[in-house]
Amino acid sequence: MEAVLPQSKPKPKRKWKRRVLWVFVSLLLLIVIAVIAANVFLSRSLPETKGDLLLPALLKPVTVIRDSSGVPHITADNEHDLYLAQGYIQAQDRLFQMDLSRRQASGELSEVIGEKTVKNDKYFRTLGLRRAAESSYAGYSSEGKAALDVFAEGVNLYIDELKDNGKWPVEFTLLGYEPKPWTPVDSLTIGKYMAFDLGGNWEDQAFRQYLLQTFPKEKAYDLFPDYPKDAPYIIGKEELDIEKSFAGAVIPYEFNGSNNWVVSGEKTDTGKPLLADDPHLGLATPSVWYQMHLKAPTVNVSGVIFAGIPGIILGHNENVAWGVTNTGPDVQDLYIEKRNPKNENEFAYKEKWEKAKIIDEPIKVKDGKTIDYQVTITRHGPVVSEFAGKSGKDTVLALRWTALDPSAELEAVLNMNKAKNWNEFEKALLKFETPAQNFVFASNDGTIAYKANGKIPIRKKGDSMLPVPGWTDEYEWKSYIPFDELPKTINPKEGFISTANNKVISDDYPYHISNNWAQPYRQMRIQEFLEANKKLTAGDMQSLQMDQVNLQAREFVPQFLTILNGPSGKQEQKALEILQKWNQIDSADAAAPMIFNVWMKKIGDVLLTDEIPEETLKLFNGRKSAIDELLREALSGKPGPWIQEAGGLEQVLAKSLQETLKELEKTQGSDLTDWEWGEYHQVRFDHPLSSVSPLNYLFNGEGGIPVGGSSVTVQAAAFLDDGTVNHGGSWRFVMDLSDMNQAYHLVGPGQSGHVKSKWYHDQLEDWADGTYHKTRLDKPKGDTLTLKPE
Repeated sequence: MEAVLPQSKPKPKRKWKRRVLWVFVSLLLLIVIAVIAANVFLSRSLPETKGDLLLPALLKPVTVIRDSSGVPHITADNEHDLYLAQGYIQAQDRLFQMDLSRRQASGELSEVIGEKTVKNDKYFRTLGLRRAAESSYAGYSSEGKAALDVFAEGVNLYIDELKDNGKWPVEFTLLGYEPKPWTPVDSLTIGKYMAFDLGGNWEDQAFRQYLLQTFPKEKAYDLFPDYPKDAPYIIGKEELDIEKSFAGAVIPYEFNGSNNWVVSGEKTDTGKPLLADDPHLGLATPSVWYQMHLKAPTVNVSGVIFAGIPGIILGHNENVAWGVTNTGPDVQDLYIEKRNPKNENEFAYKEKWEKAKIIDEPIKVKDGKTIDYQVTITRHGPVVSEFAGKSGKDTVLALRWTALDPSAELEAVLNMNKAKNWNEFEKALLKFETPAQNFVFASNDGTIAYKANGKIPIRKKGDSMLPVPGWTDEYEWKSYIPFDELPKTINPKEGFISTANNKVISDDYPYHISNNWAQPYRQMRIQEFLEANKKLTAGDMQSLQMDQVNLQAREFVPQFLTILNGPSGKQEQKALEILQKWNQIDSADAAAPMIFNVWMKKIGDVLLTDEIPEETLKLFNGRKSAIDELLREALSGKPGPWIQEAGGLEQVLAKSLQETLKELEKTQGSDLTDWEWGEYHQVRFDHPLSSVSPLNYLFNGEGGIPVGGSSVTVQAAAFLDDGTVNHGGSWRFVMDLSDMNQAYHLVGPGQSGHVKSKWYHDQLEDWADGTYHKTRLDKPKGDTLTLKPE
């Protein structure tokens, strides 16, 4: 009998594979649906840029054409409609930025952010920018108030529209709040913040006071820009703790400055003037600047403005062009106030106790209790030394500052917009009191001019080097430099005028302007270029704005190489060889700029960080210039205490170079020949909400973009400790006055604050490589929106 073999059963199908595939496809589908839904949600709040819109309060229709770079060209039949439309259009593109700006300056961030910003709010409540704005409104003319009022009305029309349709920009949704109605004071407060952001000098006074309280006199004076003319009043450290007093103070970037220059027709290819301006401010998304073109029968002006403000602050009209840099004058004084031990709200003045003004500034905190906060104001100004808590038994520091006085800068802006010549423009500057700025000017009649404009105090005594006694009238401000005596030049024989936050006038000038000036390298390079060239063109001006020649390196590298010519490690020798072959140009594809620029920072760290607390070093606005001067003195054979106590110049250079290479090797590798400045030195334009992960992927896009330049080159690109470029030419502007209808602009990273807009980051790459767009006054083309009255 034949054996019957057992038949094998059929293998069960592997259903699990099918299930995994089904789950994977389902997840993929869900992800796709989620992405589409998120995209639809984000896009629903994009503003209308085409078609017709009804806008109540308009008198006549207004045309808004957004060109290929997203620049709105607003044409109206009257100024009422022009500024109302300007408010509406700015809100379309920048409402969240506008709201955040007014909250920052007013000390109201905690209401929507929470406890993290309480100290920030206390600081700005103490300064009182909003109080200064409120007191300024009354001083505006009827025309100025009208512009502010209708601009606010335009913003509110857009806010009302969003309340009706619920299509809020995503930032409001993420933070869970709706903005309050806009007011004229909000615009003025942002204007006052401009004065804050462009810096002051109280921090330097506090830092020098700290030096005198902490170190021997010679060592303290070694970090001063000069020796004080008057003997300083010394208070004991136990009476006033500088470090504690200003812990958490919001310090603007050192020398928030700019470059500008104007060239006479005698040196240009067209025979007409050229003008260039690039203000150096923080680089973020959205840009601090918003570019616009405003046209009505009485005005036709193009340029940039801070979002939240009417008019055009920098740019040109059909007859004139202008730009600014920060003058950086000493417009602040810290007064040492003696407190009555029996009444903390009274302070000594001329042998009597004066009662201070106490202002309630309650701070609302999201998901928390309202904080009862009070600001003390003496006859000199707010007590700024105690916003972080009580820091002195019997003395405090009060701030006197021109920006805290009523002023009418925005009215000056509106008048500048209409100027037809230098005389009219200079007359408009009468009301531009703060911040003091270096204005360069050109007109189509061939005039070029410069004026350091603004209120600069004349003191009875003292030179604003240190805090001064507040209990006597010896150190009061007696007046301001007369308007007609402010530094000015018209049509100079050199054929050009340039400024870069440098010293603006010789020591023969009868008035004190400043103790601190920016490092001179940008100004030196600009003048070197303009002196050497004739038949200049707008293209040459753009090239100069992107110039990466490092004159600081030209000064110091050869001397450093001479000092460090002895035995050293292999990596140090390689670094010195790279620097030896360097052409002193901060190009993104070279290793030498990385070594030198980080080395210069490390030299300061080696000299200062072990002896001065980090919080106090933040007050040292003149740090870079001071380090340069310490090095110059040491290289000339006269090392000061800081260099000597660190072991001498050779030891300082060797140690700082070692620390530089050690730090860079962590991220760049050990082969110095493979290093590239742009691999470390990258611009990102961070959004304010991108610090919260994963929102950085939404708002910031992909990684950084490699850029050349540095803080001392004309192409300004200052960087943080991790190499992130966070400060530089926030707007670049070039104009050839042979054609008043056009100018060249760069607004990094783009015009729109809306993450889904095609103009959100469209100028990011352009900013990095210096590709400008042309904006014309005549016949603009693009998306057309017609705003119609009901």
